[in-house]
Amino acid sequence: MNVALGGTFDPIHDGHRALFERAFELGDVTVGLTSDDLAPKTRHDQRHVRPFSERKSRLADELSVRAAEHDREWEVRELTEPTGIATEPQFDALVVSPETETGGRRINEIREERGHDPLEIEVVPHVYADDGDIISSTRIVKGEIDEHGNLTPNRTGRENIS
Repeated sequence: MNVALGGTFDPIHDGHRALFERAFELGDVTVGLTSDDLAPKTRHDQRHVRPFSERKSRLADELSVRAAEHDREWEVRELTEPTGIATEPQFDALVVSPETETGGRRINEIREERGHDPLEIEVVPHVYADDGDIISSTRIVKGEIDEHGNLTPNRTGRENIS
């Protein structure tokens, strides 16, 4: 199975890792990584996003480990539009989070308009932080939690993330 997923992935956290894990369980994985131009347009907040090259390098580190565990192939491609790579005919499944499920349905509408089979949409549940709220890159950048959802009351935000 050829599996697609996409995002900004800055910083990568355990919620993203759950998406990656499910994707590799299903098949070979192609990750669409938002371009530097697209990344700010996909954010609901006005926060700094690291450059594409840095995000791609960190993403590659994460994906290579999971791919080896599952004996799968993977690649990262640059996304320049929100519907990205998933509208291409070679994909069988799309892995999404609960908040991007609607976008997945829209991708299937576009695929059908183009004469492609719809994707199997796999919704991966949220991963929760110690305080019961979801783990998110925004919360990490704000200094509320770390990438694993541990509360970080003494951290001030992005400047202290390695």
